[in-house]
Amino acid sequence: MPQSLQNGEVLRDRYKIREQIGQGGTGSIYLAEDNRLEGRLCALKEVEHNRTLPPQFLEQAREQFFREASVLARLDHPNLPKVSDFFSEGLRDYLVMDYVPGKDLRERMLDARRNKTFLSENEVLRWAVQISDALNYLHQQDPPIIHRDIKPSNLKITPSGLIKLVDFGLVKILAPNEVTITIIQGQGTALYTPLEQYGGDDTHTDIRADIFSFGATLYHLVTNEPPTEASKRFK
Repeated sequence: MPQSLQNGEVLRDRYKIREQIGQGGTGSIYLAEDNRLEGRLCALKEVEHNRTLPPQFLEQAREQFFREASVLARLDHPNLPKVSDFFSEGLRDYLVMDYVPGKDLRERMLDARRNKTFLSENEVLRWAVQISDALNYLHQQDPPIIHRDIKPSNLKITPSGLIKLVDFGLVKILAPNEVTITIIQGQGTALYTPLEQYGGDDTHTDIRADIFSFGATLYHLVTNEPPTEASKRFK
C-alpha cells in the first residue's frame, strides 16, 4: 500500500499537510495549509495510479486526470467546493479544493437517531433545493457532468447552513464520441446507486443516475432508514 503523506510535509513548496481526513480506494484526502494565502485551509484529494499498469496506460490515466481536473476547475457554484489547483507528485496526482468545514448529513442523521428523533422535514426540503440546484448546474454543463456518488456523507453543511456537494472521486463527464472520462473508476455507494451503475456498466449511466441517488438520499434523510440496495430489489 502506498505510504501516506506525513503531517508537516509540503507539496509544491505551497501545501503543508496538516492531517489526513479521508481515505478512498485510490488515495487519501488531506487537510492542508496554503502557504501562499495566509489562513487558507484546503483539501487535497490524492489519486494514486495503479503501478501495475503498462507505461502507455499509466500515461493515458494521467492525461485523463488533467483533462478532468481542468473541467472541474472551471465550475463555479455556491454548493460546490471550488477546485483551485491540480498537479502531480511522482505517481500521484492531486486535486486541490476548498476545505468545507462542518458536519456531513450522515452525521446529522446519526445525531438525530441518538436523540430518538428525525430531521426536520422543512430543513431537509431546504437542503433538497440546494442539492437539486447544484445537480442541475452540473448536468447542464457541456458535456454534462455526473457526480455518481450522491449520498449523505458527501453532503456537508457549513456553519452558515449552506450545503456543499463534496467528493468528486467518481465524477463522470459525458464526452460525446470519446471514451468515458472518469477521475477514479468506481461504482458509487450501493445503498444509493441505481442498478445499472452498481453493476459497473458505464455505458448506461447518465444524469438519471444522480437523480436516483438524490432520491435515495432524500428518503434516508426523511425516514432515517437506509434505502434498499438496488441489487436486492431486482432479485
